Amino acid sequence: MSELKLVVFDCDGTLVDSQHMIVAAMNRAFSAHSLSLLPREKVLSIVGLSLEEAIRKLLPHEDGATVSLVKESYRQAFFHLRQDPSLHEPLFPGAQQALDMLAARDDVLLGVATGKSQRGLRNILELHDIRDHFMTLQTADEHPSKPHPSMMQQAMNEAGVTASQTVIFGDTSYDIVMGRDAGAHAVGVSWGYHDREELIEYGAPHVLDHFDDLVPYLDRHWSGAAATKRSAGD
Repeated sequence: MSELKLVVFDCDGTLVDSQHMIVAAMNRAFSAHSLSLLPREKVLSIVGLSLEEAIRKLLPHEDGATVSLVKESYRQAFFHLRQDPSLHEPLFPGAQQALDMLAARDDVLLGVATGKSQRGLRNILELHDIRDHFMTLQTADEHPSKPHPSMMQQAMNEAGVTASQTVIFGDTSYDIVMGRDAGAHAVGVSWGYHDREELIEYGAPHVLDHFDDLVPYLDRHWSGAAATKRSAGD
């Protein structure tokens, strides 16, 4: 295909399985300030938001000073936990192969839009030796938190593509809303932290169950979009 396409991925819960690190770091941060620990599912429900927005959502009745303290404690805990060999952030099965296939194509550009910081994202991409696959990296320390469409809009600007040429894959409703509000095609994945029903409720037209399905899905989607465009031009 001659028309350039942009494929954007969320990171935590979509490319990388970081749930153990996130829950452990949040538990340490809460414990440091004598706050009651939350159920695992509650903590994972905020994955994808910027760190401050996530903590505000977890602590709706606490003041700004407490939120700031927990935020800093989380960052410190996450840094120290990264040194623990028993805790790691693996790529989901099939992610490496799909990324390698897409990065090798001359009609595709890759990007990331994540609630991580720029430093945190670069660290995890370099850990898995996939940093060079991505031409645009959009993070929560440079944009409003998801689901605001700013990250997607900037990714499209940097890639020089339109919304109709852009697809985002994400595991949370925040990803779906962000992508759709930016005018892009937003597809859910079932292996992350929000369930299928929630992704569909928030507008995902399709939810993938395996990374192996991602490249074939893109080829079908782009073929269908091209056919629709030709038909409209007749």
